[in-house]
Amino acid sequence: MANESVVVERRIEAPAEEVWRAMTDLEGIPRMLSGVDKVEVLSEGPFGVGTRWRETRRMLGKQATEEMYVTASKPPLTYVVEADSHGTHYVSEFVLQADGPGATVAQMTFSATPPPGGAAGLLARIFGGLGARAVSKAIAKDLADVAAAVERKTM
Repeated sequence: MANESVVVERRIEAPAEEVWRAMTDLEGIPRMLSGVDKVEVLSEGPFGVGTRWRETRRMLGKQATEEMYVTASKPPLTYVVEADSHGTHYVSEFVLQADGPGATVAQMTFSATPPPGGAAGLLARIFGGLGARAVSKAIAKDLADVAAAVERKTM
């Protein structure tokens, strides 16, 4: 199986700087995102390249904890988070773009690359039919949670 990806967009009625602040406030993530149970920040300093954390969330009916790390960051426009689990490499790219005065389109692209030399069973389940829809639905819920939190503050 080759690299597979899911892309989800959401218009948020808030400036990009506010959306950025919410999305990169790691300690506040469990209070904002209903799918995240816990975040343990592993690095010091402001959010940026090299920031690491463990995130515990519910996905596909199971709870999982993954260590994540930022590999690219251009505030307040884009950042990339990567993780490795069971031989599969995951990349989440977040892009924020102004959409008129006081609004932002937030886009998340999630991709997974299986280990060389064979298809990973989990990856096949994640991106096969219902799995891709479940990933898309989870991302859409995260973006809806961000929108609700940020729009509540700016109104």
